[in-house]
Amino acid sequence: MAAAEGLRTLSMEEVAKHSTKEDCWVVLYGKAYDLTKFGKVHPGGAHLIFDNAGKDATALFDPIHPKDIMEKLLKPALTMGVVDPATIKEEHIAKAPAPKKAAPKKVASGAAPQELEVAEFVKPPLAAMLNTFDFESVARETMEPQAWGYYSSGGDDEITLRDNHMAFQRITMRPRILVNVREIDMRTAFLGASASLPLYFTATALGKLAHNDGEVAIVRAAKKAGVPYMLPTLSSYTLEEMLAARAPGQELFAQLYVNPERSRSEEYVKKLEAAGVKALFVTVDAPQLGRREKDMRNKFTQQGSDVQTDEEDEGEVDRSQGAARAISSYIDPGLSWEDVPWLKSITKMKVLLKGVQCAEDAVMAYKAGLAGCVLSNHGGRQLDTCRSGIEVLPEVMEALREAGAKREDFAVFVDGGIRRGADIFKAVALGAAGVGVGRPVLYSLASYGEKGIVRMVHMLQDELQMVMRLSGTPGVSSITEKHVITKNLSDHIVPLPGDHLVQSTYQPLLPASRM
Repeated sequence: MAAAEGLRTLSMEEVAKHSTKEDCWVVLYGKAYDLTKFGKVHPGGAHLIFDNAGKDATALFDPIHPKDIMEKLLKPALTMGVVDPATIKEEHIAKAPAPKKAAPKKVASGAAPQELEVAEFVKPPLAAMLNTFDFESVARETMEPQAWGYYSSGGDDEITLRDNHMAFQRITMRPRILVNVREIDMRTAFLGASASLPLYFTATALGKLAHNDGEVAIVRAAKKAGVPYMLPTLSSYTLEEMLAARAPGQELFAQLYVNPERSRSEEYVKKLEAAGVKALFVTVDAPQLGRREKDMRNKFTQQGSDVQTDEEDEGEVDRSQGAARAISSYIDPGLSWEDVPWLKSITKMKVLLKGVQCAEDAVMAYKAGLAGCVLSNHGGRQLDTCRSGIEVLPEVMEALREAGAKREDFAVFVDGGIRRGADIFKAVALGAAGVGVGRPVLYSLASYGEKGIVRMVHMLQDELQMVMRLSGTPGVSSITEKHVITKNLSDHIVPLPGDHLVQSTYQPLLPASRM
């Protein structure tokens, strides 16, 4: 194998010589990689790399990452060789550290010291789940803290994260009566794929953080639910493993982060096209990673002061910038409109932009000959205080109409904050071809596995069916902008009743003194 790839064969003894943070080699799936520079900017923390310098860390790496991620992240020159398995001894294999006990809760000042009884969480049966917030509340109790922090975190003060759903509540319904709604048909199609309702599973990274079956389970659940799934670039399973999980005739989309080494992106896109993937969604809202403080603080507290270096003590290491620098190693911040012709030239798939946030960019995408766009703010994880996708939708549809765009030629989608069937209805009413859901898929997967995802979709279908019937819309094509009122959508000071489901499942940010 080594000869076929042009790699030399190494002994584990040779790898073990490179066991410091200044000279760090790590073995993953039989190959040795030089992670000296990458370790310093590893999004999960430098200690995870440097603590395993000179060792085989495959067992620690496998539960989260796909086997081919190093080929996506690193330059070929950093693959040092193939390790002879006969030379790997027990002492060369990295061991997972023992889990740390949670710190005892602080007693509030002035409160009488007493022993607090903490009831053990008992997961309710799947049949008890009635809405997407139920899944979120269960996931919060069952997921590992680091995984929960990664999935649930938003950018900065998480204003946009929360407003993504609240924006839908600023749209009010305008139902029609005495319409024959005996039969309700939620089925639709977009980008050459059929769907049981106007919804798809959007791309989310590292599915194994939710469940060991990760993206493989999502592929299977998408088929059972009758909706397309957008395969993520930064998955926990390889592309080949995700494709192998699909059923005959199952339709998939794919998401792409454009790599600074364009040949790698071209190779990946060719694999997608050869596999029959219907459409390619190019993420354009992440030239730099947003500041996600829940995630950042969780990584800091998990690492602990026992591994802090002199440089960190002296303030010379800025942990907050690590992930931002790391992401630039596999996402090109130089991607621009000048690259659109190249994107179109490397594939026959329909190409869309994911992360459009204003009318001007949507029109430019249309004029550039692309197949559509997703109005998205990356789940509120990037630029805080920007608008939700649903708030951007009316101005985008108006601008596209003025530009002469037709819905069949340029599809507009919305993601972020979709938690109810009514949210789907409102997006379709304002012109969306469909909506993408991300966190609800992950939370239902984390809570109950593949079956949880399918039930979550069935609940949205039940809700959407009710909303369509009560609104006087027997089919998706009969849902129009006349069925909703958007007067208050862009007015962020409109008072609303408190949403207790959001308030009871949202985990507030805490300062360091309250951790």
